[in-house]
Amino acid sequence: MVLVDPELLRVYDLTLNDVEKGVGEALEFSALPYSKHAKLQTEGFIDTPNQRLALRYVLPVFDPPDLAKIPLEGHDGKAVLLSQVAEVKWDTWPMIGDAVVNGGPGLMMIVEKLPWANTLDVTRGVDDALAALKPGLPGIEIDAQIFRPATFIELALKNLATALLIGCLLVIVVLGAFLFEWRAALISVVAIPLSLVAGALVLYVRGTTINTMVLAGFVIAVGVVVDDAIIDIENIVRRLRQHRRDGSTKSTAAIILEASLEVRSAIVYATLIVAVTLVPVFLMEGLSGAFFQPLALSYALAVLASMVIALTVTPALALMLLGRAAIERRESPLVRWLQRRYEMLLARIIRTPRPAYATVAVIVLAGAVVYPLLGQSLLPSFKERDFLMHWVTTPGTSHPEMVRITQKACKELMTIPGVRNCGSHVGRAITGDEPYGVNFTENWISVDPKVDYDQTLAKIQELVDGYPGLYRDVQTYLKERIKEVLTGSKQAIVVRTYGPDLEVLRQTAAQVEQALTGIPGLVDLKMEVHRPVPQVEVKVNLDSAHRFGLKPGDIRRAAATVVSGIEVTDIHRDGKVYDVWVWSKPKARESVTNIKELLLDTPKDYIHVRLDEVADVSVKPTPDSIEHEGLSRRHDVGANVRGRDLGSVVADVQRRLKDVKFPLGYRAEVLGEYAERQAAQQRMLTFSIAAVIGVFFLLLTSFRSWRLATLSFLTLPSALVGGALAVYLADGIISLGSLVGFFTILGIAARNGIMMINHFQHLERYEGETFGPGLVVRGARERLSPILMTTLACGLAIVPLVIAGNIPGNEIEHPLAIVVLGGLVTSTLLNLFVVPSLYLRFGRSQQQSA
Repeated sequence: MVLVDPELLRVYDLTLNDVEKGVGEALEFSALPYSKHAKLQTEGFIDTPNQRLALRYVLPVFDPPDLAKIPLEGHDGKAVLLSQVAEVKWDTWPMIGDAVVNGGPGLMMIVEKLPWANTLDVTRGVDDALAALKPGLPGIEIDAQIFRPATFIELALKNLATALLIGCLLVIVVLGAFLFEWRAALISVVAIPLSLVAGALVLYVRGTTINTMVLAGFVIAVGVVVDDAIIDIENIVRRLRQHRRDGSTKSTAAIILEASLEVRSAIVYATLIVAVTLVPVFLMEGLSGAFFQPLALSYALAVLASMVIALTVTPALALMLLGRAAIERRESPLVRWLQRRYEMLLARIIRTPRPAYATVAVIVLAGAVVYPLLGQSLLPSFKERDFLMHWVTTPGTSHPEMVRITQKACKELMTIPGVRNCGSHVGRAITGDEPYGVNFTENWISVDPKVDYDQTLAKIQELVDGYPGLYRDVQTYLKERIKEVLTGSKQAIVVRTYGPDLEVLRQTAAQVEQALTGIPGLVDLKMEVHRPVPQVEVKVNLDSAHRFGLKPGDIRRAAATVVSGIEVTDIHRDGKVYDVWVWSKPKARESVTNIKELLLDTPKDYIHVRLDEVADVSVKPTPDSIEHEGLSRRHDVGANVRGRDLGSVVADVQRRLKDVKFPLGYRAEVLGEYAERQAAQQRMLTFSIAAVIGVFFLLLTSFRSWRLATLSFLTLPSALVGGALAVYLADGIISLGSLVGFFTILGIAARNGIMMINHFQHLERYEGETFGPGLVVRGARERLSPILMTTLACGLAIVPLVIAGNIPGNEIEHPLAIVVLGGLVTSTLLNLFVVPSLYLRFGRSQQQSA
């Protein structure tokens, strides 16, 4: 660093250009584009009679003391050493930002991965690299746990894997209790891992990594996966027992083939309906699509794989394992008991179905009443153990003051039980991913998984709220990233005001902030910290500059060199490159008066002129930042939501905004999580219309009857009521995960309806049953076992997600599982007690219709 003293330049009658030129030409090449030494030139060679020898010039300058001996050409012909007009030393630039680690000074390194990279693989690589570096960094303490996303992912995957395992075990218990034959149960159980592995292989071929959403899709698919195998194997076992009791001479292979073909059409159509109901999820865009498409994809792949396995592997295994087994003597006592009770109850219901219809009407009415009372949100709060806190003070706050506040906060945060560490970065360099001034700090803390999450979060929030006078918040990293992706802001709700004039825009935003004050559940309400900050303004006087032969650019460049420095060359030493900068001494730029008295070089007789002789130098207010969007200036008022659902808070915000009188040419819009949720919901509803039409035509193709297709189609909404009631009894908030759950239960309800009605049709077409109460009772009794097995298998598969609650990995899946579980209850009751009655009333005899 060459720190020039302007007074000494005047004494020796030198200019800044002389220093820049002399220093730049002292080394191998100059960084100044106008210098004759700007490019590296070859030194040439000599030829001797038998060889060519290259010339190599060894520079004597390797250190600041060497550089200080460089002579500068004075205007009077006398040589002046660089050390006579400047201080030459190793130095660094003033810090744009800083880092605080565990309450003291430190160096914070942020490692970012590419979007398609696997977080766990990258983290393992970083851990290995740090371990390899540690022996070479004695005395340096490395803390790699301040923010480690892999920890949350590992915990989430562990929780979901546990839920998947428990769900599979519960499904096995259900199969054993209903089939009461280990061979038949084994065949159904084999379908689960085969289907999941087949789906995982497809994901692997596509290059998809296993994440929490993919695992969640597999967890939810367990019940549907086993459903296909249950339908097939239950029908095979029932037909084998029936033929053996009747003394049939048909071969086992023929019986198994007929039984499989009997349900083949129903399985295919039921699976296609599930796939169609997932179309709106596949077509989600943006942030919502990024979250839910992996879940829908893994779910759909598992279901499609289970259909293929049910039509191929299951009959083959049945032939191998059940060919000589005495299954006719081992019927489940549970199934016999359930069938007797069900047959007695169903017989009474179909004779007087009005109470059943009234019950359905009451349930639907309850759902219609409850749904408007449900709160709305985009995504739940993620149970990450890494917390992020923003500290934003008034623009212009000094670097030492921000470091003092940050160190104090970190030390206090680490006194909270369970807080393991604290790391902070103050400001960001202009080449960073998010450049900020030193008035902006991000604090990161990591919390021990053993402590209570909610209690620890409450203590952290209480401590942070104890720092008045600055904007602050407490968030998890994933939640903060979601908000930034949606609005570029760090708040859940953003009221963005647009307008042409900055001052009017700021006043309007202040009115918006005042109008929103006091809304229940709205916390951290804050207008963007954009305030005028003092700035030294230099305005060139063209007439004065012309008198001294100066152009405005000359003045700017000379002043910029004194105030901010200029790179003139490099020193190459020990395999490293060090920039050589010409700058001024601190005393030459410590006040506005110093800036006014900056000496500028002129081309006329080497005269020096003060800056204030050719320019007006004054301190004036200026905006610290001006933000634009859509060619319009904007100003944000942001807030977070706590203790209340997002939809209700936004509704209050929109009502309050109606009372704000915006000047002509100014407007405001509400952005953030709620806006994203509404956009995603609108898109899902739009495509769900096409999906619903597709479901109806699949029902029509399966039943080959408009009446039956319409009958089954109109019962589907009733199945969704259970999901709405379950949400109301749980936390009362519908998120996007809940909406995806409604699509899932719609597919399951349609599957069971198809299986029931197709079986009625089969009994009449192929087994000679006469259309009437007897056919309906028999068909429903025979379908009772697979429907209950399917329902219990699907329900028990997701029960671990419901019981575990909102733990890491379950944040999105938990509300989805609640909807599915509630929908299973109403859809099962509907299929078992209402569909048979409706079929008897509106189904009509197949022979008569022919």
